[in-house]
Amino acid sequence: MSMKPKKIPMRMCLGCNEMKPKKELMRVVKSPEGDISLDFVGKKNGRGAYICKSSECFEKARKARRFEKTFSCKIDESVYEVMADELRKETENS
Repeated sequence: MSMKPKKIPMRMCLGCNEMKPKKELMRVVKSPEGDISLDFVGKKNGRGAYICKSSECFEKARKARRFEKTFSCKIDESVYEVMADELRKETENS
């Protein structure tokens, strides 16, 4: 009985539209209450979307309104600002 190699879950980045291993990406989640936030552990409840851990991809997705299309809702600028700050802090720490 041969061992099958473990399948790596792939997700598409909303910024650059490239398929990448899920572990390399940052999850953005819309909670059942409608709150949009970054999900650093990947365990938050709700609809998820993924972006590369770069502010470049975040800005691309933001400008093209890809988060709004994915989550089918209007996202306030203040929410984007909070996420941009969190992403900046996260990328500085790693």
